[in-house]
Amino acid sequence: MEFSALQIAGLLNGKIEGNENVTVKKLAKIEEGEAGALCFLSNTAYTNFVYSSDASVIILNHDVVLDKPVKPTCTLIRVEDAYGSFARLLEIYYEFKQNKKGIEQPSFIASSAKLGTDCYVGAFAYIGENVTIGNNVKIYPQCYIGDNVTIGDNCTFFPGVKIYHDTVIGKDCIVHASTVIGSDGFGFAPNSENNYKKIPQIGNVIIEDHVEIGSNTSIDRATMGSTIIKKGAKLDNLVQIAHNVEIGENTVLAGGSFVAGSAKVGKNVMMGGQAGIVGHIKVADGVKIAGQSGVASTVEKEGEVLQGSPAFPIGDYQRSYVLFRSLQKLNNRVIEVERFIKKMNTPQ
Repeated sequence: MEFSALQIAGLLNGKIEGNENVTVKKLAKIEEGEAGALCFLSNTAYTNFVYSSDASVIILNHDVVLDKPVKPTCTLIRVEDAYGSFARLLEIYYEFKQNKKGIEQPSFIASSAKLGTDCYVGAFAYIGENVTIGNNVKIYPQCYIGDNVTIGDNCTFFPGVKIYHDTVIGKDCIVHASTVIGSDGFGFAPNSENNYKKIPQIGNVIIEDHVEIGSNTSIDRATMGSTIIKKGAKLDNLVQIAHNVEIGENTVLAGGSFVAGSAKVGKNVMMGGQAGIVGHIKVADGVKIAGQSGVASTVEKEGEVLQGSPAFPIGDYQRSYVLFRSLQKLNNRVIEVERFIKKMNTPQ
């Protein structure tokens, strides 16, 4: 896929300096520019790379002053906001790249399933009975869509995604490779024979609009009722959401984090990597949880910043950590004081 400098300038309302007919077919960082590449300069600390770059096109701000000429093979496009313009190009590039349509074979679509217009179903995908899929949905190869699943418009499911029966997914959602949605919650009851009896998990998962879920993430179905991921939430790779959990609007969970069963997480919450929330508690809106922290009790104060395991307010944690790092020295001092006192109290 190639674009000319003239086409790019038209998309960005930019001004061309150089050959408007030069074409690009790849995107690259300014320090790695090569022939056929499109780069951008947003940080003036990288300005020196403009002079030496072999990139065919470089996007930069109108107000960037160059005190040396660029290579004759390089065309400049000046815009109001280079970073924003490059982000816009990435969106366009992504849309072109993901613009797949049609049904590949071999794949299986149940006769009772309903697909909207302009959908893509990749090879070896499976779509079960009574599934309803909206318009412009992309289902990549080896995906599994179980019975009675509902999917809204403009969703994308990358290779190997598994969506169990009765799941409801809103519009404009993205689910990355190998994620599992709707697997059984971890429900077992000990019995008199000193082993565990499985508790059937008969609920479902509801994912609202504009949710993005990273690869290899698992979202368990509810025992009864629903596990709910609300509008705009973002889950990173390797996240575990247990049964009957609720994740609030625009809440973000970094990689390796987990939320245990029946916990209720508010909106605009931020969880760092490998952070965890125990089951059956509530976390207020706007709370921030530092990486590797463990929240063990309900957090009622909105906007609280927590760290540690068990987690407590970050200021208290950091002051305590200073003491913790000095424990060995403090212990040695106590030993010395005890020896001194013992010596003083020993009859001469």
